[in-house]
Amino acid sequence: TTAPAAHRPATPKAKGSKAPRKVVWAAQGKPVLAWEKVVGGTQKDGTPNELHVITDAKSGKKLYEYQGVMGGTGHSQYSGTVDIDTTGSSGNYRLEDSQRGNHRTYDLRGSTGGQGTLITDDDDEWGNGSPSNRQTAGVDAHYGAAVTWDYYEDVHNRRGIRGDGVGATSRVHYGNNYVNAFWQDSCFCMTYGDGQGNQKPLTSIDVAAHEMTHGVTSATARLVYSGESGGLNEATSDIFAAAVEFHADNPEDVPDYEVGEKIDIRGNGTPLRYMDRPSRDGNSLDNWQPGAGNRDVHYSSGIANHFFYLLSEGSGVKEINGKRYDSPTYDNEPVTGIGRDKAELIWFKALAEKMSANESFSRARESTLWAAEQLYGKDSAEWEGVAHAWAAVNVGDRPGDPGDPPDQGTWASGTSYQAGDEVTYDGVTYRCLQSHTALPGWEPPNAPALWQRT
Repeated sequence: TTAPAAHRPATPKAKGSKAPRKVVWAAQGKPVLAWEKVVGGTQKDGTPNELHVITDAKSGKKLYEYQGVMGGTGHSQYSGTVDIDTTGSSGNYRLEDSQRGNHRTYDLRGSTGGQGTLITDDDDEWGNGSPSNRQTAGVDAHYGAAVTWDYYEDVHNRRGIRGDGVGATSRVHYGNNYVNAFWQDSCFCMTYGDGQGNQKPLTSIDVAAHEMTHGVTSATARLVYSGESGGLNEATSDIFAAAVEFHADNPEDVPDYEVGEKIDIRGNGTPLRYMDRPSRDGNSLDNWQPGAGNRDVHYSSGIANHFFYLLSEGSGVKEINGKRYDSPTYDNEPVTGIGRDKAELIWFKALAEKMSANESFSRARESTLWAAEQLYGKDSAEWEGVAHAWAAVNVGDRPGDPGDPPDQGTWASGTSYQAGDEVTYDGVTYRCLQSHTALPGWEPPNAPALWQRT
C-alpha cells in the first residue's frame, strides 16, 4: 500500500529526532497504514525526549503518541531513592536504559552461569531499599551503571565503556553468599554477588564504577593483570570509582577517597581500601618498593591510589566532605594538590593515549607527565604536581632534585650519543645502550638495540 506523500510528517529538527517511517498501526484493532516519527530534544524537566508520534498515512490525523524515555523510581540499598531510566509501558516495564546504549540489568537468581532474567516491573517503581526485595540490588546496579556512563561521557567525552555507544549488561544475585563482583570482557558485563548472608550486595556506586572501569582499561591501555601493570590496572579502577562517586554527588553515598565503604565487606564497617594512606588496610603499599610487582595487584595498587590522592588533594591532614584524611609522603616532604578534576583528566589521557600493556610504575610516571604536558604545558604547575606526587610515593625524583640524571634534551637525527646518555622522545625518556650517531629512522622506539625506555 502506498502512503500519500502529502501526509508524510516533516522530520523534527530537535537533536536526536528520527525521520518518519511507514508502519502498520493496529492498536485500535483494525490495521491502518501510518507514519511514525520520533521527536528528540529534552523534556521540560531536562529529561531526554523520545516522543513517538503515530499519524494516519491517509488522513494525516494523529492516532497515538507515547514517550520512549521512561522515568522509573528506584529504591536502592546504598544510594537512597533514585531516578532510573527504564523502557516499556504500564504492566511491563524493563530495567533497560535506552539513553545509555540499552544497558540492561538481569537477575541470575543464584545461578553462576548464563545471562539471567531481565528484571521487569508492573508500575515502574523498583525495589524497597532492602536486600529482601530482589529488585533492590538491580536498582543499585542499574543506577551505578548509569552514573558511570554519565561520568565518562560528561568528563571524558566517552560514550560507553568501549567508546562506541554500546551499553554493557549487569547481572545481580550471583551464586549464594558470594562476596565479590567482577567484570568480564567475554560477556561485556558486570556481575555482583549478594555478600555475606546475602545481605550486602556488592552493588554500591564505587564498586559498579570500579568493575566497569576494568572494561575501559581493557579497551584502552590493556594493562596486563599481573605484576606492576596489574597494580596499575586495579588502581585505575579505584581512581575512577572515586571520580564517579564525586561526579554523582549522591547525598546517601557521600563522595570520598575510600573504596567499598558501603558494602561492609569486612563486617566491621571499615572500607575495603583507603587512597590517602593505603596501608591502613593492613596489606596495601603506600609507596613503591623493590618487589612491588610480586604483590597481589589489589595491594600494589596502593602506590598509584596514593599518588592520585596526593595529586588531587595534597599531603597532610585534611577534612573532605566530613571525612578526615592524613596522607604521608615517602620523603616526608609536602605535596600540594592540583585538584581532583585535573588529576582525573591527566590519568585518563595517559591511560587512553600513552600507557602500554606492561606498564610499570616508572613508565606510568612518564605517561602521566606526558599527559600533563599535553594538557597544561611542560613545567606547568600541573606537570610539576605530577612529578612531586610520584616522588612522594617513591617513583622518580622531585623536580630539580640533584639526583636527577642530566637532561640530554630531545632525540634528534644527526646527534652523537654515548652509552648512558638519556634523551626524551615523544615525552618518554630513553637511555642509550651503544654509542652512535643517530640517523633517520633510528628513533628510540624503532631502535631497541640502541635505546632502552627508562
